[in-house]
Amino acid sequence: MLNHKLSRKAQLFLLGALLGVAIFLLVYGTAPLNVANDAFCRGGYIEKDIQQHYAGWLFYKRSAIGWPLGVTDAVNYPGGVSVAYTDSIPLLAALCRPLAAALGGTFQYFGWFTLVCFALQGGFGALLCSLFAGGLFAPLAGSLVFAASPVLIERAFRHTSLGAQWLVLAALYCYFVCKRQGLYASRGLFLLNVLAVGIHPYFLPMTYAVTLALLLEYAVQKRQWLRPAVYLGSNMVCTAALGWALGLLYGTATSGGQALYGYFAMNLNALWNPVGVNGVLYSRLLPAQNQVGGNYDAFAYLGLGVLAALPVALVLARRRLAGYLRRHWALCLCCVVLTAFAVSNVITANGVTLATLPLPASFIKLFSVFRSGGRLFWPVYYLLVLAAFTGLARLPQAAVWVAMFAMVQLWDVSPALIQRHDAMRNAQTVDAFPTEMQSSFWQTASGRYAHLESVEGMQADSLHLALWAADNDMTTNDPFAARYDETALAAERQTALDALVNGDLQNDTLYLFATEGAFLQAVEPVKDAAWCGWVTSTDGTASWYVIAPGLQGKTFDALCTPYDENYPLRLADYTDALWNRGVLDSTKKTVCFMDSPFARAKLDGAAYLCAGGREYPILAVDDHDAGWLMVTLEIDDATILWDEELTTK
Repeated sequence: MLNHKLSRKAQLFLLGALLGVAIFLLVYGTAPLNVANDAFCRGGYIEKDIQQHYAGWLFYKRSAIGWPLGVTDAVNYPGGVSVAYTDSIPLLAALCRPLAAALGGTFQYFGWFTLVCFALQGGFGALLCSLFAGGLFAPLAGSLVFAASPVLIERAFRHTSLGAQWLVLAALYCYFVCKRQGLYASRGLFLLNVLAVGIHPYFLPMTYAVTLALLLEYAVQKRQWLRPAVYLGSNMVCTAALGWALGLLYGTATSGGQALYGYFAMNLNALWNPVGVNGVLYSRLLPAQNQVGGNYDAFAYLGLGVLAALPVALVLARRRLAGYLRRHWALCLCCVVLTAFAVSNVITANGVTLATLPLPASFIKLFSVFRSGGRLFWPVYYLLVLAAFTGLARLPQAAVWVAMFAMVQLWDVSPALIQRHDAMRNAQTVDAFPTEMQSSFWQTASGRYAHLESVEGMQADSLHLALWAADNDMTTNDPFAARYDETALAAERQTALDALVNGDLQNDTLYLFATEGAFLQAVEPVKDAAWCGWVTSTDGTASWYVIAPGLQGKTFDALCTPYDENYPLRLADYTDALWNRGVLDSTKKTVCFMDSPFARAKLDGAAYLCAGGREYPILAVDDHDAGWLMVTLEIDDATILWDEELTTK
């Protein structure tokens, strides 16, 4: 009898995994499985995030092996950062590094990782469904729904590491098996919690929530607290140990982006809102709903099959519902907490913010560790899918109902599957996000420098810039990671700026500035030892201010404006309550420039500010506000000087 049960489990897992593989191949084809094919990584499949993941891997695989294993000092140089914070799947990066070195050349593991995720999603989906339905057919039909889950398709190859949603299914399977057997100590849950930290930290609160529910229910029922506590403590120690080994505890990487907890909250319409990133619809019937702010990251569309089956499941379970809640009280409590965290204190419905509940600043800072809180709804999401399946599996002729459930679900979400298929096919031939680094300057600078120093600001086209630096064996301090030490970065940048101001130029370093004002503060002392100037993209939407040692005297294409006696003045692009892009709102006669030796030299003794063939008398130059030069002109409306190249006379 035992062998028969094991045999059935093995069959279900294998067949479910094959269904997951089939979904993967139908949607994405075989091209991503070629480890030498990185076109979809460089082009930015769906959105640019995968460029970040791939750039992190490129920097990591050529860095010297050190400890912690997952840290590369080539990013966030010289401090370094864990590739966990570039979402490069740190455990897999560490394991694949020797293989990549042995094979040489291009090597990407994102395709095979995603294939395995689909296989495990299907396999654990089948096992989970088999706990609530007999035979092979019904659990496999349920497995198909899990393998084609909209939240999985939405993340695959976009946020690749977040495709490991099988961790949630496996945790739920272990929970229900242990509940039935009256156990609390699950080797499977223990391993899942440890693995989660090596794939993506966002899975930790999900798998640990399920683990905690199992332990609490056992402890309360059996009145045994010590052994569950020891189990939980040892599990957390092992999880922390792997996180430490992979560099998640390295440094003080706590910053990254301006969005805080509440911005990426789950909209109250998320379960029936079929719109994904870039407006992709996951339903043939249901219309797109409105969203607010970062609600798109909390995408949680259930699918028409699940939405239709859930009321049936609720009606069928109405008499047993109280018993379910009593038996699984801790799991239900965890679901309530995860849902509340996902909705956040910024409560949104459709296109409206209903309320913003006040939270102490310390709570906001703490919760912002998982600022994309909408993702934490996934255990609840998959329990809802399981509940829909279980309800239909209890009907007479269950196999027929479950088959209809799967067919309706796949039919409903098929537009998104087709769109994702086309997007992957196009990603093999066309850059979805072509680089803006089109100037001949970049070709000339390739291979000349060991370091890329982002002296100020987030650089334009930063992910293509990171790929360019990685391809040229450069280090970069540009923070394209999801987490970095903002204070340390600011201090390192100030040190670099001070060195330039003092005329200390490193010949192996390419210096970049995001704004002209900072560039003009630094350039004058080093202009004779480097090519200095302004580099733009073809369409002018991206620009960099550059100090390139050793390239002085070089001539580049029309996208480059050298810093010389003909270099123009421009208004500071400064806006606040009083200023609008460098023009004083109240009079529109005063403009501002960032204080720099260049601006002072241009304005010193000048009588006119000139633009477009016209001369505007200078009435006053005021430098009492440190860091700024404010110039009052005889002009009706100085906003006509926006974006103009200015000279003085």
